[in-house]
Parts: sequence; C-alpha cells; structure tokens
Amino acid sequence: MRETTSKTIVAGTQKIAALKDLVVPMRDGINLAADAYTDSFDEPRPALIALSPYGKELQALALTMPPQKRPSPMWDGCIEAGDTARVVSEGYVHVIGDLRGSGYSEGDHVGNYNAGGVPLGQDAYDLIEWVAAQPWCDGNVGMIGTSYFGSMQVLAAAERPPSLKAIFVPGGHFDFYETTYHGGVMWLMPRAAREGRGGDSGWAFTDRITSRMLETYSVEEIEAKVAERLQDPDVQAWPNLVHTLHYPKNHEAWFDIVMNDVDGEWYEERNPVNLAENIDIPVWVQINQGRGWTMDGTIELFNRIPSAHKKLSIDPYPPMTSRPFIEEQDKMFRWYDKWIKGIDNGVDTEPAVSVFIEGSKKFSVGDAFPTKPVEYRDLFLRPRRKLSYEPEIMGSEYAAPDGFYQAPLTVTGKVEILSWSTDPLLEPIELMGTGAFHLFASIDATDTNWIMRMWDVAPGGKRQLLTTAYLKASMRELDAEESTVGSPIHPLTRKVPVEPGAIEEYVLRVYPFAATILPGHQVVVELSCNEPLVDDHNSMLPPDAFHLPVGHPVTHKIYRDAEHPTRLVLPFVVND
Repeated sequence: MRETTSKTIVAGTQKIAALKDLVVPMRDGINLAADAYTDSFDEPRPALIALSPYGKELQALALTMPPQKRPSPMWDGCIEAGDTARVVSEGYVHVIGDLRGSGYSEGDHVGNYNAGGVPLGQDAYDLIEWVAAQPWCDGNVGMIGTSYFGSMQVLAAAERPPSLKAIFVPGGHFDFYETTYHGGVMWLMPRAAREGRGGDSGWAFTDRITSRMLETYSVEEIEAKVAERLQDPDVQAWPNLVHTLHYPKNHEAWFDIVMNDVDGEWYEERNPVNLAENIDIPVWVQINQGRGWTMDGTIELFNRIPSAHKKLSIDPYPPMTSRPFIEEQDKMFRWYDKWIKGIDNGVDTEPAVSVFIEGSKKFSVGDAFPTKPVEYRDLFLRPRRKLSYEPEIMGSEYAAPDGFYQAPLTVTGKVEILSWSTDPLLEPIELMGTGAFHLFASIDATDTNWIMRMWDVAPGGKRQLLTTAYLKASMRELDAEESTVGSPIHPLTRKVPVEPGAIEEYVLRVYPFAATILPGHQVVVELSCNEPLVDDHNSMLPPDAFHLPVGHPVTHKIYRDAEHPTRLVLPFVVND
C-alpha cells in the first residue's frame, strides 16, 4: 500500500483538502485504498462514498477536466464518481475507493462483481463503517456515482451497514446477464468498460484481477470449453473475441463474460437486482431514455425494493450523460439533504415516479411505471412497407414476404435494414411502458439476431429513437408463466437451433419507453440482424456500444399476411 499523504487542490476558485491513499482495513485483513476530499478535515461532515474498479486517480480528473458529452472524443465513460468540487461545496466529504484487487487496493478480484471471491457488498459495508468512524465524518454516509458505481450502491445497501442512511442510484446496471447480452445478443460495450477501448479507460487492472472460469475449471476443461465457444460463427468472425478466448491473460473479466453466453447461476449469484429485497433505506433510482435494457433493469429494481421511501426518475434522451459525471446531482443533493442532513425539503412527499415524455417534453408523475393507465393495441406490418392498425387480409400467396440477405461484415460494410412506417399522424398518440414485437419469419440458417428499432420521424426527416428489441433466434423460448400481453419474458438459459426454412413466431420484448408522437410525425420500425455502427442514435453512445454482428450469411424472410400477423403490441395511454 502507498503511504497516506495530505494535499491542497485548487479547483477554480475553490480550495479542496485531500487525503490521498487512505488505508482502509477489511474484516479479512485486506486493505483497500481510498481518497477523501473536503474543504476542511477539522470539522466532521457527512460523507458520500464512490467505489469501483476504474481507479480513484481517474476519478480525480473531475477536479480538472470540464464535463464532456458524447460524441466528444474526450468523453471517458469510466469517470463516474461525481463532481468532487460540487460535493465538497454542498458540505459533504467525497470518498473515492478502489475495489478489492483493483487500482491501489490489496486482495484478489475474481471475475465480475468479484463472483467467487469476497462479496463486494461486504467490502462496501466495511468501507462505509470505517469512513463513518473517522474524525472528519459525522457518522452519516451516502453513496455517489453512476453505472458501475450505481451497481455498487445496491450491493452495499443490501448489506445494511448501519451508517448508510440513503442511496441515490443514477444510470446503474443491475441484471448482470442483461448488462452484456440483450435477448441473448452480445453487447460489446462492457468489453470497453473493462479493457479500456472505444472511449473508456477501463478497469484499473492489476495482476490480482483473475478469471473465475480459469479458477473454477481445469486446463483441460477450459480448452474444451474454449473450443466449443469458438464454434460459434459470430465469435469466429470477430477478431477480438478469438484473441480473448485464446489469450485470456489480462482479459479475465471479459473472458468470463464471453465464455458464458446464456443466463443462469453463473450470473445470478451476484446479480444486484436479486438483492433488492434486502434494502431497507431510502432509495432514489434514475435512468435516461435511450438504452431500454437499462431502463428495464432500473424499473425492475425499483419494483423489488421494499423500502417505504423510494423514488424512480426516467429522464430525457440521450442515454449517455457527461463524463466526468455531473448530471442529476440537484436531485441527489435534495435527497441526501433530507435523509442524511435531516432538512425538511419536501422531497419525501413528492410522487414516487417521474417520467419524461419524449415528443411532448412534459413530465408525468405517479406511484408506479407506467404513470398512466394504458391499453395494448396492435400495429401491423403490411405490404409496401406500411404500418397499420388494420391486419392484412390476404394470405402469403398474395401478400408475399419481405426479405433481406445479410452477408457477414467480413465481406461487406453494408448492414441490410428493412423498414415499415405509418402515414403521417393526424392526431397525437401517447405511448408508455413495455411492448412486444410478434415476428413471423424464416431463415436459411440455424441462428441469427433479430434487432428491432422504433423511431419517431418528424416531417423534415429528423428522427429520434424511441425503443428497441433484441432476440437471438435460438433463444426464442418464452417463459409462459411470467409473460403477459405486451411484456414477453425469455428465460435465455439455453439455445435451441432454428429449423432452416421453417416459419417461426418470434416474440421480442420491446423495452420500456415513454413518448408522444405528434401530428405530422411518423412511426418507423426497422428490422435487421446487425446494426449500423454509426447513425442518429449510435453516435450518441460510446464507440464500441454495438451488438456482435452475425458472422455467417443469412437470408431472412418476413411474413406479414393473414396467417402470419407480424405486429407490434404497444402500450397506448388511455386518456380520461
């Protein structure tokens, strides 16, 4: 461990006192490294703690680097611990720690969320109680930070440390499997967050970050499992995955994810959302529209938390906030002023749920999501690329299927996309909630990706993404007991090859969203098996935030006739 030092940092007109490389003992004898920032260590104050594997020194850039928004090339997705200068000015000590095995902390970090090692929530408990006992802390603690830092807040709160009074969780990832696989389709952004690619500095790796797979199985078993994984043509066609599987050293966390492409015990053991029922302190969770899978997990977390004082905010598009992370701090300080400082500011009397409605640009409030009553209505895909409330009446012999052939991206740079659109709307429609995409299709292979994206297109052609749906064709099985109209649930625990040429009904989960489509606008639905790397939406995400392309040639036929009613099932708000 490095020696603790004190220093004064000038941030604009503000002088900040810092204790660098604090040594924080864990109950098993391992020490974590942390930094603390305040305006003076002579007077005790409440503390806000940030904890991640991204490195506390990277987080210190928040004191010197102006916030960057995507698509700025200076945007670094791992600077997520919050605005230190603002935290200090609000009367809190900002404590930023390195997770076990990462950065300057001791110990081993096994896999993701230290699965197979000491639970991260246990370390967070010990850090919280250690901070609360310091002479510069008044004994009251909250937590701060987005994304991974947000997941850490949930893991910590589930351990119920006595000094943790409340949490404010913006932009977290909670369902561990869904962090990387959406409907079974691999999302490549977690590679960047771990390894430092495409706009992310990545984890502060040490030689003590190890692979759970490599520690669990013998050399012979690993060789067999790697050989099996390499049989996937999508993996074969993506050089980074081939490289990672052959050379897992220094890729341990990503290696574990690549090797486990179906849901199950591997992901459930340390899944933060499964621990929500243990949380008994005030919780505010927040998410921005634009990444539906994260909205899905945030809403599920909110619904599972039993705390009497909880709030959910769904805020405007775009999904990626600034780095260094500064958004939502007005909400956060109101929350902590109430539950940590005891200021009666009325935040606890406001509606539990607040949702920004894209299009109308208004907020809707209520006690649950959706905040308004909805009814599900069908929007049918029709010939000539039309969307209609009326189903097709002709059979497939007359309403011949649409189709597209996608060659692997190893031989083409073109992503084939089919689209269907409504006529310009005469009246506004308001949508809020989850949905379903019932797709009747055949392929000439045993697997493919299904990617649906729904857009609001203005009269001048400007468009904004409303929601998405993803499904690996081989993972099409539905959970019949959990699925409802407009809310299909897939176990995603096994792959069942598709029979080439057979017409299957695939039911994709349409991720939650909230929007008013204005008169003159059109609803446009796109369908593909890959997604463009750069377009109106993906340019707002980190450079590596796309899904693993299909690595083999596939011909897709889309049936939308009387016998095969391909349709969207959407949540229409019922107005009084």
